[in-house]
Amino acid sequence: MTASGAVRPARLVTLLGPAMVAGVAYLDPGNVASNVTAGARFGYLLVWVVVVANATAWLVQYLSAKLGLSTGRSLPGLLGERMRHPVARVAFWVQAELVAMATDIAEVLGGAIALQLLFGLPLVLGGVITGVVSMVLLALHDRRGSTTFERVVTGMVVVIAVGFCAGIVAAPIDGAQATAGLLPHFEGTGSVLLAASIVGATVMPHAIYAHSALTRDRFGLVPPAQRRRVLVATRIDVSIALAVAGTVNVVILLLSASTLRGVEGTSTIPGAWQAIGDALGPVVATLFAVGLLASGLASTSVGAYAGAEIMAGLLRRRIPLLLRRGITLLPALLLLVLGVDPTLALVLSQVALSFGIPFALVPLVWLTAQRGLLGENANRWWTTALAGVAAVLLVGLNVALLALTIAG
Repeated sequence: MTASGAVRPARLVTLLGPAMVAGVAYLDPGNVASNVTAGARFGYLLVWVVVVANATAWLVQYLSAKLGLSTGRSLPGLLGERMRHPVARVAFWVQAELVAMATDIAEVLGGAIALQLLFGLPLVLGGVITGVVSMVLLALHDRRGSTTFERVVTGMVVVIAVGFCAGIVAAPIDGAQATAGLLPHFEGTGSVLLAASIVGATVMPHAIYAHSALTRDRFGLVPPAQRRRVLVATRIDVSIALAVAGTVNVVILLLSASTLRGVEGTSTIPGAWQAIGDALGPVVATLFAVGLLASGLASTSVGAYAGAEIMAGLLRRRIPLLLRRGITLLPALLLLVLGVDPTLALVLSQVALSFGIPFALVPLVWLTAQRGLLGENANRWWTTALAGVAAVLLVGLNVALLALTIAG
């Protein structure tokens, strides 16, 4: 830090990392399934949803990081302290755990699909391998600490970005239609369902819970004299992570809209992969599958980390992280054994995530607005207003989804 309070570039690099780990949640297989399906079915229609969701995610993740830095505690931990009644704590924990499990299903299924595409492995075996690799990553966090874990996950994010963005070089994009896709509008219940899926895959509840814990693990309780400077670095960290995630998500949708629209059998990830290979060649298709694999491996370990923090904060109990990983792996493997269409399960899991957003977002906005808790780093009124508008819009989207689904 300089005497004026600015962050030196060399020092800044050492402060980056937690947001990239949390941000991998925005690059998970659920995002791939939602964006591929949206592009294949509706072309450029839902580009605006990806952009708005990513902008909302920036605000949400920054507030979560700020909460961890300013209090030295995670969002689940703070909620557990404030929920005096055991029944309320357990009820809140149940919905949060269900959201975390929905996340895990998407990530394990994505890894299994990628391994099948790359090596022809059965989906169940691919799911087991994905779960085992995630255990290795979690063990790395436990034994080597958060910094090493962050570096490994960041390396995977690079692989994800290259894998998913390679095709855009060869695929012609209709600039006029892509620009028109920035105008908010829908085309029937199906587009609203996919919009909710995209939002659920982008503004993810478990990432909200996890980011506060990641900054706590990295920095602890930052002294008030240094807090503002670290928050500056955190804003940069979140901006880099969400810029990467947002760009990749938009590229996936654009690639699907330009390459897969009207092509038979592209409603599934394997079908989309095959169509991408037919249109753009085997190299692009292979890179896409490698990106999907890295996405599943990285995001499932972050999801398991978030689930452990949710339990510890709300129930004040911890079980070994690897044991927990094994337990939460079972629902995804069961779906694979039963033969449930993995792409459909991915999309529906993201819809389930969208319904968990208010339960994480509303308490986050409430806590970060409290001066007694965060001191001078409490939200300004306009920050709280923006976050409140975002929460209302997200809840409204879910209500509209439910109404249209019932009416249909």
